[in-house]
Amino acid sequence: MKISLTDREADVMQLLWEHGPSVVSDVRNRLSDKLAYTTVLTVLRTLEAKDYVGHEEDGRQHRYFATVAQQAAQKSALKHLLGKFFKDSSELLFARLVSDEKLSPEEIRRMRKTLADKSQKK
Repeated sequence: MKISLTDREADVMQLLWEHGPSVVSDVRNRLSDKLAYTTVLTVLRTLEAKDYVGHEEDGRQHRYFATVAQQAAQKSALKHLLGKFFKDSSELLFARLVSDEKLSPEEIRRMRKTLADKSQKK
């Protein structure tokens, strides 16, 4: 499943994944930049039209919830990034991450463990 999110939509989805079902005012209050209520509502309705969000009635309000898993969105975004900038090469992406980032010894240890676990499963 290809999941395509704008930056604003990704911000809203992140809040729904972190906080669970939320009414528009809750989403609006949690966003780092202050947007009009109607703007947040429009983003939620757009996400709902894309089938990434659903809603349930909560009195006079709608409580919005994510219908796609965060992991599925991450996988789709990574696949897009790999194809667009790294010629579908996980190795090129990994090399860029490692060379550009200031990794702590603990992060390096965890990455090595992940790679070792992955190579043992093959």
